[in-house]
Amino acid sequence: MLSALSIRDVVLIDRLDLAFERGLTAFTGETGAGKSILLDALGMALGDRADTNLIRTGAEQSTVTAEFLLAADHPAHLILSDHGLESGDSLVLRRSIARDGRSRALINDQPSSLALLRQIAETVIEIEGQHGSRALINPTTQLQLLDSFGVGIVLRESVAASWKSSRSAQQTLNAAKQAIEAARRDEEFLRHAFSELSVLAPKVEEEDYLSAERQRLQGAERRAAALEAALAELAPQGRGSPGPAAALRSAARNLVKVAATEPNGAVADALAAIEHAQDALAEAESLLTRASAEADVDPHALNAIEERLFALRAGARKHSVRVAELPALLDQFAIQIRSLDMGRADLETLTANAETARAAYIASAQTLRAARSDAARHLEAAISCELPSLKLERVRFAIDCAELPEERWNESGIDHVRFLAATNPGELLNSIDRIASGGELSRLMLALKVVLARIGFSRSLIFDEVDSGIGGATAAAVGDRLARIATSMQVLVITHSPQVAARAHHHFVVSKSVQQNRARTEILHLDPDARRDEIARMLAGETVTDAARDAAHSLLEHR
Repeated sequence: MLSALSIRDVVLIDRLDLAFERGLTAFTGETGAGKSILLDALGMALGDRADTNLIRTGAEQSTVTAEFLLAADHPAHLILSDHGLESGDSLVLRRSIARDGRSRALINDQPSSLALLRQIAETVIEIEGQHGSRALINPTTQLQLLDSFGVGIVLRESVAASWKSSRSAQQTLNAAKQAIEAARRDEEFLRHAFSELSVLAPKVEEEDYLSAERQRLQGAERRAAALEAALAELAPQGRGSPGPAAALRSAARNLVKVAATEPNGAVADALAAIEHAQDALAEAESLLTRASAEADVDPHALNAIEERLFALRAGARKHSVRVAELPALLDQFAIQIRSLDMGRADLETLTANAETARAAYIASAQTLRAARSDAARHLEAAISCELPSLKLERVRFAIDCAELPEERWNESGIDHVRFLAATNPGELLNSIDRIASGGELSRLMLALKVVLARIGFSRSLIFDEVDSGIGGATAAAVGDRLARIATSMQVLVITHSPQVAARAHHHFVVSKSVQQNRARTEILHLDPDARRDEIARMLAGETVTDAARDAAHSLLEHR
């Protein structure tokens, strides 16, 4: 139920905080006092279209916050959970609009899309206006109202489940047909491509391995070439140059005799250095020879790696895919060929499954259709009993349950439900939105809500001037029915009828005043004495007489 409403800078309301209770709450006040502003503000919090015209003059933005108390099994909890929003005993819907047109929506102080705000709002409150009952003229809602009245949830869930099964079976069959048809169109190419790829036999991540191995082998070849070149320089064979080792030996032979005669001279030192160089050169040659032998590069390995890599890349280019996608493509070709080969047997099985699932859906939908037709007759009778007291005694109400064409069947069944009415004797029944006025629609919805009140609702109800154009005993009947509905749900009503206001459990008055040359709307909760005076004003007009006060007292006493 709606527990609190906070309004900031909306049209003539600068700051307003209202608290609400269960039962029937009435809002009264003179025409033009600002009752419509209250609905506009609430609608803004519920996700209705809002523009900058709602912002109070001089303010930069308007903000409206509506707080609702939620039962543990309220459907809003599931929606909040599905969207990752926190859920608790209360639901806070907040909406603001700035001068530049930017709008912001929050649910439980968490940013939300406007669509989600509206979806949540529809589960907690319903507004029925004098200019047309949006819920009552909506075909989807009409179907839901009929189901709520007399169709069991188990039957509806069974139809929804069989619809999903039928759809799934048909989609599987269609997919198989499409796959086989596609395979048949390209069968020659498919088998040839599959044969080629099967011979190629691409493996997952093979390109990465081959590329890395190619780089390794190329590096090994460069290393072996460098070793061979170095050895050739140290110990050349078949060249004109003797090489460094031979040169050192020759130099040593030339110095030996001189060094023998000068054991401590420079020549002896030079000879010793040459001998060290010979040893170092010999060691270097030995090391290079061993390293070259250990490298043992297979000259054919790199060629094999490159041939494999180039073959894979050529196959990828041919099929316009990446090399990494070739294994999956091969699997896809295999599946298509298998589908083609299995073909007829699979189709026969899938066709049988789809037909069985469709037959099951039709059977459950026909059972639901019969239940709806029976519920429609009972709902027609129940609503018709309520109409005379609501000054709708000439109205004929009926519910048409027509069968939808097959292309429009859905998880709700095969029925198209329409609420029909004729407002005058001799007229043909027609859709209620085409023949009923705003006041008649509101009273039709009131009759419907009275009938459905025993089922229980999770939403609060707001009626905007449901008593428009009526008075006396009819207004009293409207008030009586509003009070009856309010025993099982919260009901708020904007009314000009003293008979309706007198039946309320709580009473607010909407007034407009001028302060410092600015109009301002205020909404006050009335105590018993003030409430009697307000109802007396509604009875008598501007001049409240003692007789009017007595009449008001009588209305309040007999509510």
